[in-house]
Amino acid sequence: MRTEIEYNPAYTMLTLELSSGESVKAEPGAMVAQQDVEMTTGMGSGGVFGGLKRMMGGESFFVNTFTCEGPGNGWVSLAPPVPGDIVGHELGGGESLIVQSGSFLASTGGVELDTSFSGGRGLFSGEGLFLLRAYADSGGGTIWFDSYGAVKELEITHGSELVVDTGHMVAFTEGVDYSIGKVGGIRSLIGGGEGLVMKFRGMGTVWVQSRNISALANSLIPFLPKPSSR
Repeated sequence: MRTEIEYNPAYTMLTLELSSGESVKAEPGAMVAQQDVEMTTGMGSGGVFGGLKRMMGGESFFVNTFTCEGPGNGWVSLAPPVPGDIVGHELGGGESLIVQSGSFLASTGGVELDTSFSGGRGLFSGEGLFLLRAYADSGGGTIWFDSYGAVKELEITHGSELVVDTGHMVAFTEGVDYSIGKVGGIRSLIGGGEGLVMKFRGMGTVWVQSRNISALANSLIPFLPKPSSR
C-alpha cells in the first residue's frame, strides 16, 4: 500500500493507493474523494460490543472500509474534521498505542480499536473516562491519527518526566504512564493560565499538538449571541 500525506501541517490530507484486494478502515465522514474502490459500512471487529467500546473512546459506532476489488489499483483520500496534521504510526505484532478521543483517522486491517480506561485521571485531564487504544495482531499494521494544529513527536527515557498541557496531548505509546498534576503552586493554577497538566514517565513516545481546540472554543464564547431574556 502506497501512502502520501499532503498539505501538512495545516490542511493535511492522507491518500492511500490500494492494490487489488487491499483495504483500509476509516472514521465515518473522513473521505474526501476516491477512485476504483468500494466502500462498506459496518461495526468492525467485535460487532455491537466493539462499536460501543469505540464510542466510549470518542469515536463512531460504525467504521467505513474501503476495498480495491478490481484488477487494477484504486485510491482514497481522507482528511480530519479540523485543520491539522496527520501522523502514520507502524505497530508491530502485539504493540499498542493510546490515542485521544476523536483523533483516529484510519488503519490497515491488522489494527484493531479498543478502549483504555483512564479513570479519574481521564476526567481531570479533560479526555474522559476512556481513551482509544489501537493494537496490532501478530502481523502488525499501521494507524493514522490526526491533530488540531501541527504535531510534534517527543521521546521519553527512564528517569525523565515530560509535562504536557492536557489540551495538547494527542497520543502515546502504551509503555508510557501518566499522572495529572499542576505546574507551580495554587497561584499558578488559578492565575497562570496553564491549568492542569499530564506528567508522563517511563520509556516511549508522546505526540503533542500545537493548538488546543478547547481553548479555541473558550475564546469564541464572548462573541456568541446572548440568549434573549424575552
